[in-house]
Amino acid sequence: MILKILTVAVFAFLYVPIIYLVFSSFYDDGFTFRNYEAILNDRNVTTAFFNSLNVAILSTLISVILGTLAAYSFKKRGHFLESLFYPPIVIPEITEAVALLLFFKMLEFPLGYYSVLTGHIAFNVAFVYVVVYARASSIEKSIEEASYTLGANEFQTFTKVVLPLLMPGIVAASLIAFTLSWDNFIKTAFTTGPGFNTLPLLIWSQAARGVVSPSINALASLMLLISIVLSYLYVRISIREE
Repeated sequence: MILKILTVAVFAFLYVPIIYLVFSSFYDDGFTFRNYEAILNDRNVTTAFFNSLNVAILSTLISVILGTLAAYSFKKRGHFLESLFYPPIVIPEITEAVALLLFFKMLEFPLGYYSVLTGHIAFNVAFVYVVVYARASSIEKSIEEASYTLGANEFQTFTKVVLPLLMPGIVAASLIAFTLSWDNFIKTAFTTGPGFNTLPLLIWSQAARGVVSPSINALASLMLLISIVLSYLYVRISIREE
């Protein structure tokens, strides 16, 4: 009985604030969609939205290409360098963010869109590698050998045999990478520059000034909805793989 009460208390602690946030986004002197209309007509919000979307899509695309090629290569020919893909996953995010900032400062690289994009790719590649490598490890070596025996070269084997088998892992890795980039705050805050804003930064900048309005709740709710949908798709794909 005590265990059940503790379980309910933990779930309440996690989800009641989220439920309250969503409920508040529809309330402004009564039930209304006015808050959502307001953020859609706000130029700062739309700019930040497209900045977040641009960085998330592009960083996901580049990370998937690099991470997939690395996973396939290290799966075929193991190398001690593959261990370098794991630190970005386990080290504190604030540490990685400071390291990125110092790296850009050392190179005198201007902070803005490209620094944010590079920073997102840097940590997304690691997550893509881990997911795709797990999928690549399940592919029997005999399948590739059969392809070579039938006359296919290494490129044809990869594109026509290996890649389709890796696709469930690649899709799952893409969803993870997009979600991580879409709602990332810490690394983005440390690597951005004047004039470049994303949705997490916009929400934080207004909340830090004490501006907690129904419109901000609506914006946060929309971000939450997108993240939940992507998480659901990832879970469904993972279950289908099994």
